[in-house]
Amino acid sequence: MADRPSGKKGFVQGNEAIAEAALMAGCRFFAGYPITPASEIAEVLSVRMPQEGGVFIQMEDEIASMGAVVGASLAGVKSMTATSGPGFSLMQENLGFACIAEVPCVVVNVMRGGPSTGLPTNPAQGDVMQARWGTHGDHPIIVLAVSTVQECYELTIEAFNLSEKYRVPVILLSDECVSHTRETVWIPDPKSVNVIDRITPSMPPEWYLPYADNARGVPPMAAFGDGYRYHVTGLVHDVRGFPTQRADEIEAFMKRLFRKITLGLSEIQKTEGFMLDDARVAVVAYGSVARSAKRAVLQARERRIKAGLLQLKTLFPFPRPAVEEVLRQCHSVLVPEMNMGQMSREVKRVNQTKCVVKKYTRIDGQLITPEEILRELMKL
Repeated sequence: MADRPSGKKGFVQGNEAIAEAALMAGCRFFAGYPITPASEIAEVLSVRMPQEGGVFIQMEDEIASMGAVVGASLAGVKSMTATSGPGFSLMQENLGFACIAEVPCVVVNVMRGGPSTGLPTNPAQGDVMQARWGTHGDHPIIVLAVSTVQECYELTIEAFNLSEKYRVPVILLSDECVSHTRETVWIPDPKSVNVIDRITPSMPPEWYLPYADNARGVPPMAAFGDGYRYHVTGLVHDVRGFPTQRADEIEAFMKRLFRKITLGLSEIQKTEGFMLDDARVAVVAYGSVARSAKRAVLQARERRIKAGLLQLKTLFPFPRPAVEEVLRQCHSVLVPEMNMGQMSREVKRVNQTKCVVKKYTRIDGQLITPEEILRELMKL
C-alpha cells in the first residue's frame, strides 16, 4: 500500500472501472452501441462523459461507432468504444483504417461465447486471434487482457497511454466474468495517474509531413482544425499522406509501422509472475482464467507441487521473452483457455525446449475453475 499513489478504496464492477479509468486517462469521446456484456461501460459514460466535458454518442451500429471514434481522434480527442464479439466483428474494417492511418484509439471487447450471437451472457476467450488478426493485412496492434477489477483500472489507463505514444489502436480484452465481477479495489486519485498524450507537431503547418519517419518511427500528429491540413486515407501512402504505388515508399511505410512497436517491446509486453522462482510446472493464463489459475497454484503448493503462474497482461505483441523463460525453467506448462486453444498455439510456437505444453479448454460458456486446473497440474 505504501507504494501506491493517492486514492481510495471502492467496491466497483469491472465495466464501471474501465469507464472511470478511461476518463482518468483523458478520454473525452465515446461512441458505441449497447451489447451484452459490455453495456455498463456505455451506461456509465453516458452520464460521466458529459460531466467531464466530453461527448457521448450512442450510434446506430458498431460500424458507425468505430468510424466516429476514428474521426474524433483525428480531431485531437482521446476516443474509445466498447463492445462484445458480434460488434467487434462489425468494427474490423474501420479498425483497419485506424491501423493504416495511425489513429490512436482504444477498443474494449468484453468477450462472450460465439461465433455469431453465440452465448450472450456467458464468458469466453474466443476473440483472442480476432483481436490480433481480425482486420486484414499485415498490421501492428497492441492487445491487453484484464483479469481483475484492479487491472481494469490499470490496463485501461495503460491502453490509452500506449495508443497515444505509438499512434496505434489498442484492444483491451475483458470477459463477462471480469467485467461483471464487483470487488474491493484501490481507486487512484486522477491527479496521481500518469497520463501520456500524443506528440503534436512543433513546426509551421507548411513544413509539416504527417507521416515522416523519425528515430521512434512515430510521427507527430496534428489535430484537424489546428491549421495543419493533411490527407488521411486507407490506402498505403507517402510521407504527405497521399496514395502511392512506389515500391520504395510502400516498403518504408510498412516497415516503419512495425518498427515503432518493435522499439517499444520492453515497455509494451507486460506479464506478471506468481510463485515462479522454483516452479517446475507452470500455468500460462490470461483474463478471468488467470484468477482461477492463481488459486490452483496455491492449492498445488499445499500438495507440495512446485507450481507457478505466468499471467499474460499483454497478449500481442506476444510476450515471447517471458514465456520462453518459463519454458526453459519448467518441465511442463499448462495453458487453460475458454476457447479451443488459441493462445496455447502461441506458447507452443516459441517452445524450443523439451518442455511439455498442454492445453486445457472449455467452450461451454462456463468458467474454468481452480479445481480443474489443479487436476491438470497434478497430471503433469
